[in-house]
Amino acid sequence: MSLKPFFSAVRFLTLIPVPESWCGDDSDFHKSPDWYPVVGLLIGVMLVGVDQFFCWLLPVSVASVLLLLVMIAISGALHLDGLADSADAFFSSRGREQMLVIMKDSRSGPMGVAAIVLVLLLKLMLLLSLPAAWRWQAIILMPLAGRCALPIISGWLPYARNEGTAAFICHNLSWFCLGIPLGVFFFTALWLLGGSGLFLIAVFGISLWLLGLYSLHKIGGFTGDTLGATCELIELLPPISIVCLAHLGVM
Repeated sequence: MSLKPFFSAVRFLTLIPVPESWCGDDSDFHKSPDWYPVVGLLIGVMLVGVDQFFCWLLPVSVASVLLLLVMIAISGALHLDGLADSADAFFSSRGREQMLVIMKDSRSGPMGVAAIVLVLLLKLMLLLSLPAAWRWQAIILMPLAGRCALPIISGWLPYARNEGTAAFICHNLSWFCLGIPLGVFFFTALWLLGGSGLFLIAVFGISLWLLGLYSLHKIGGFTGDTLGATCELIELLPPISIVCLAHLGVM
């Protein structure tokens, strides 16, 4: 089995320096979505190590801010850019074609800025609210959930443009390939959270379904920007679920 699609996925989704020669050709790049869940798990493990160091060195509040900065930096704010563009487009009250044009604009409008601020603020508050006993599990599951969502959404919905960077994904996924991210997230959530993982899995599935339907209604499918927005929003689900269950006394 060639690891070139894996290295291609790492190079595409993160700023981890991977030699271009390790990534193969276009066919390897087109196979890279199969490895997105593994990349998400790798990011999660790295973030746990960083968080353990920060929490040893600094108060949890400061460590959480620094961890959030690392979360942003490790992907080069790739998904935050998609979140901003999607917010500007979807809340513009324009037609489908105009929304697609807005997403192409590199500038961020007020809705895009507001979306970034609110999502980052919510992530920070959730990190601060996590019970200490469940903090590392949530940190692993956050990037895993986001990267598992990418091939699921792009395999389910049609591509909304005639061409683009993300167009290759929907043409190279089968139901078998969709089972990979679903299976990885399902078993990892159960392994890390036990029976409480079933609640997270249900929230994950329902949220993906609603986000997918919303994107389908607004623009008739997905784009690279909506994938980025989906990744950022789905990353919120593990800490939200854990904080919710802890607040109710279940965990």
